[in-house]
Amino acid sequence: MRAQLGQFGVWRMARDITPQLAAAAENLGFGAIWIGGSPPGDLELVETVLAATDHIPVVTGIVNMWREEAETVAASHRRITAGYPGRFVLGVGVGHREATAEFQDPMGKIVDYLDRLDRGEVPPDEIVLAALGPKALSIAAERTAGAHPYLTTPNHSALARRVLGEGPLLAPEHKVVLETDPDRARGTGRPVVARYLARVNYRNNLLREGWLEADLNHEGSDRLVDALVLHGTAYDVAAGLRAHLEAGADHVGIQVLDDDPLSAYQTLAGVLFG
Repeated sequence: MRAQLGQFGVWRMARDITPQLAAAAENLGFGAIWIGGSPPGDLELVETVLAATDHIPVVTGIVNMWREEAETVAASHRRITAGYPGRFVLGVGVGHREATAEFQDPMGKIVDYLDRLDRGEVPPDEIVLAALGPKALSIAAERTAGAHPYLTTPNHSALARRVLGEGPLLAPEHKVVLETDPDRARGTGRPVVARYLARVNYRNNLLREGWLEADLNHEGSDRLVDALVLHGTAYDVAAGLRAHLEAGADHVGIQVLDDDPLSAYQTLAGVLFG
């Protein structure tokens, strides 16, 4: 991979990213800015973030293959990398079937889309693939720079590393709340987690990871919510994030759920990079 992401990045939904936050993330020492929430194929927000910063790489997490034509995305990639060489990684994926009426044969869609990006002159080492299960992880290892799993734990990172092998990038996302009261932390994290538990791909992945149906029902057990949304002091959260690295991940995109995310990122940076 040409872009160097470091061990920890800032992961935010596209609607929550501003030039000011991007510049602050860079100054705090984070290694990458992840733009989540299926950004449009014109990738104008990527350019906005790159223009507001000096050196930090920007990664999409992810451009949805069903919504954005590969040719459009490839043209955007060529435009951005011409202006900001070595600072953009294109994250792509099929998302989840509940959000896309046309969703069928996801593995075939991934292969076809990567073929089209290849014809559009997007280098494989500038692409990461949203991947949870063994089939998608294998494609990520063979066709791209690596995998970007979402809504996982360090146990999944260990499983994913075994499938990917030693070379490819493994860069999971993980949600955090800087809150030492478990009930308040779960009050913030549970509604976010619950949105994904009825979606087949996330549910199947958590079951494959070893969670029980009982953990996934009724908006998630306390044990599941605590695993998917780290909480506690900054030191507690940092330890949970580093567990991904110990399990085989290269990088973790941190999605802060606090009401004041910048303050939380500042606090975490003091522990992670201090």
